[in-house]
Amino acid sequence: MYAKILVPVDGSATSTRGLEEALRVARALGSTVRLLHVVNDQAAFVGVEAAVHAPELLKCFRARGEEILTAARALAHERGVEPETLCLDVMGGSAGESIVEHARTWGAELIVLGTHGRRGLYRLVMGSDAEYVVRSSPAPVLLVREAVAGPRS
Repeated sequence: MYAKILVPVDGSATSTRGLEEALRVARALGSTVRLLHVVNDQAAFVGVEAAVHAPELLKCFRARGEEILTAARALAHERGVEPETLCLDVMGGSAGESIVEHARTWGAELIVLGTHGRRGLYRLVMGSDAEYVVRSSPAPVLLVREAVAGPRS
């Protein structure tokens, strides 16, 4: 049961909450954990000025992705889990699409990710990678909400 757990990480507090939950599950079940950071190369080509500096931007995006994975790996080690890591470069598409595709190819049995739980107009305008993963995933998905300081309306 859940021998392979995929944990997308982006360095946010919400992502870290998802990672912490995944590590609890992995320790309890003896699961293999793969930490995944998606670098979407398309973000480097938005606008004329950005396209001119695309190689430098991509280098920065990848370096930041490796920093995020290093921090996530360190947290996993603190919790007694030895994770695999992958910084995945993709051109176009959403992070959600890349997460689902990687879950398929790797054979993930569970995906654990943090979600901001945004609703309404903000979600409509910004989209939701977590929502895409839930709708399209080949495996069960555990969403971990951000910490809230009191009742939500």
